[in-house]
Amino acid sequence: MVAEEYAEVEEAKQLVAELCANLYTQGHVSGTGGGISIKVPTPGGDRIVMAPSGVQKERMRAEDMFVLDTAGAVVHTPEARPAPYKPPKLSECAPLFMSAFELRGAGAVLHGHSMNAFLATLLHPEAPELRVTHCEMIKGIAGQGFYSVHCIPIIENTARECELTDRLREAIAAYPQANAVLVRRHGVYVWGKNWIEAKTQFECYEYLFEAAVRMHQMGLDAGRPPAPPAVAANGHATADAGERAAKKARLAGGVTLPAGSRLPTAVVLDIEGTIASISYVTDVLFPYARERLRSHLQATYDSADTQEDLALLRQQAESDAASGLTVPGIPGSEAGQEAVVAAAVANCEAQMAGDRKTTALKSLQGHIWAGGFARGELRGELFADVPDALAQWRAAGMKTYIYSSGSRGAQRDLLGRTTVGDLRPYLAGFFDTTSGPKVEATSYRNIALSLGADSPADLLFATDNPAEARAAAEAGWQVVLADRPGNAPLPQGHGFPVATSAQHFLAAFR
Repeated sequence: MVAEEYAEVEEAKQLVAELCANLYTQGHVSGTGGGISIKVPTPGGDRIVMAPSGVQKERMRAEDMFVLDTAGAVVHTPEARPAPYKPPKLSECAPLFMSAFELRGAGAVLHGHSMNAFLATLLHPEAPELRVTHCEMIKGIAGQGFYSVHCIPIIENTARECELTDRLREAIAAYPQANAVLVRRHGVYVWGKNWIEAKTQFECYEYLFEAAVRMHQMGLDAGRPPAPPAVAANGHATADAGERAAKKARLAGGVTLPAGSRLPTAVVLDIEGTIASISYVTDVLFPYARERLRSHLQATYDSADTQEDLALLRQQAESDAASGLTVPGIPGSEAGQEAVVAAAVANCEAQMAGDRKTTALKSLQGHIWAGGFARGELRGELFADVPDALAQWRAAGMKTYIYSSGSRGAQRDLLGRTTVGDLRPYLAGFFDTTSGPKVEATSYRNIALSLGADSPADLLFATDNPAEARAAAEAGWQVVLADRPGNAPLPQGHGFPVATSAQHFLAAFR
């Protein structure tokens, strides 16, 4: 072992010893149980420093550590300590630690046996996972937010630790958003990209396990978001006029409101330029779909969804041709898969170049995005004020809906997998262009009927598009224009209230 590599490994050995003592002090490990391993990049190749088995964690020393290569072969065995210490033994957790290094690119893995982790696996004795949401420390888990419904897989225990390897690997593959695996009646494995992230997440998971256990004792389910308040027949949470006025003042973000202010029965939100930046749509979502048009159509050609998308594209192309538009046509299936896919790609690229928002194009884009969200390649990015506004509006008894040119499925995917978690519990429904074009008043009349509003004047629509605002206003809705960073300047004399944040949308309602 060269001197430079030796120094790096020795430093990691000391760190593992300190972390073991820390976990013992916090109650995560006892009776020689648990363990830690850290990957050490060195000029001679990566090494894995691993705590041994059978040594009291609070008395662990740097000299007690094993060193492995990335294939799991031991390259250094510690010297035996005098009696009553046992001879050094590699931890039975070694193959499980190596699985996290291999499958997740982890830089460190921790294993503990806390009582909270043990009990968390028994809240629902047959459940394959623990679900947690709306708990503060969920934000400490990489890729999660307060509104996330975070799922931690639970695997069944075995007599020996090393026999868990296959089950752990399956759980890691099945739950790409989790950075931990619980073992029923046993404990938990947690990893991170380095020892700092692994330790942070280990402590955050411990908080979540304890929260789940204590909430269960109170009759609450940590996996369910808070329930909305009881709603009266008029669609508002039960309250007198004074309470509603005071509530609206709070919900309007401190804006001074006139006497007699009331709340809308429902708020309907546009997405692009209203609750999400235009750049997220144009620079992230659209390029993602464009780059995967061909591969998606080829891979899913025989699926019902793709065949339906192709049928919609054919119908749209025929309608465009009848209207005098020059667009690439799409042959029937008798032309063969290669010809159909090539024509469909050309058609979609032409539509996207023209910034068209046809139902056919949006349906196909939605299916492409769905795969990206499911694989964790995409996450919905909203303006920071939106999640809290949605939660506050629901708490006030209002229902919130989305009306976007993107398909309803795409809307659900985007709102269900945001950077702060799943916001769908705060939404009552989704509308897309199957309700009609967003620049036509008839579309808003259709939606008002679907919502069952006594009057369209009880509904508030928020959008960044003046043409959409005029259509909604023509249908009798109240409207607010969103002036967000990255939006085009609003035209002079548009005649609508303007808000720069979701918190201020309600101030436009009279």
